[in-house]
Amino acid sequence: MRVLIVDDSTYIRSSLRTLLEENGYDVVGEAKNGESAIDLALELKPDVITLDNILPDMTGLDVLKTINTDDFTSKVIMISAVGQQSAIVDAMSNGAKHYLVKPFDNSELIAILKELDEES
Repeated sequence: MRVLIVDDSTYIRSSLRTLLEENGYDVVGEAKNGESAIDLALELKPDVITLDNILPDMTGLDVLKTINTDDFTSKVIMISAVGQQSAIVDAMSNGAKHYLVKPFDNSELIAILKELDEES
């Protein structure tokens, strides 16, 4: 599976890249803000996008609303420190497949990716 990582934290992006690559996933790009995330998502058409909800220029929800069109097939996993039920419901109702609250267990993310891969 081809994955795009979106998070404003260099540390989180690096950690996710290492985790994903060690588990056989192909990280095709990284974005540190919403604008870059949208551009890369549309250009690279990854299978999965890990999307932080708090970005410097917009929210992950704004990114999700922008890219979630009928012809967009990437599956989005929101990964955020924002764990309020309303944020989770908003993300899921706007196309996110899963929502992980930071800090999360790495095995949980890998299990979600395997589940999404089996759905494909």
